[in-house]
Amino acid sequence: MSHDTDPTPVVDSPNGEAGVFPPGQPSGTATDQDAAQASGSAGGESRIQELESALEEMREKWMRAEAEMQNLRTRTKREIEDARQYATQKFARDVVEAAENLKRALASLPHVTEGEDRLIAQMREGIESTERSFIGILERHGITAADPAGTPFDANHHQAMAEQHSDEHPHGTVIQAWTPAWTLHGRLLKPAMVVVSKGSPSPDKAGS
Repeated sequence: MSHDTDPTPVVDSPNGEAGVFPPGQPSGTATDQDAAQASGSAGGESRIQELESALEEMREKWMRAEAEMQNLRTRTKREIEDARQYATQKFARDVVEAAENLKRALASLPHVTEGEDRLIAQMREGIESTERSFIGILERHGITAADPAGTPFDANHHQAMAEQHSDEHPHGTVIQAWTPAWTLHGRLLKPAMVVVSKGSPSPDKAGS
């Protein structure tokens, strides 16, 4: 009885003679296949790294563009808000002048006395009521007044109209405010007109 066996592949050897591969070993060398696989793997990893680098660069550019856009939105919003709040500065200064004129009108009236003329009393009450109403309207629109009397002189908010020696106030203190400091939404609208202390007079001048 004959036994069937797997045929062993026959190949030509480099010298032209027939040869056979041992069973289980494919044609070609293992070294060549390993080198090809290693080359393909290295090329794939290199390509992945390139794509990851490109993706990271795009992500950084997008983040910078987003930050710049956010800054632009914030700046534009602030500029629009400033334009809305401060576009009426000139008008507000004129209104402040009217408020100060009311104050001067009150100051020009005689001091209150028990037997004062009824007409003068009614005039004073009318002007005081008008001034309170006027100031309330200004405050609702962000225009406020501050009396700096007793505070240190601040050249950014005060305008010195006179200097005066004082035993009660340190040098550089506002003794009296002829007009208050007016602001519009926190921004200076009109400086206060003030009298500033020069401190105590020297002994020679005090005795003369």
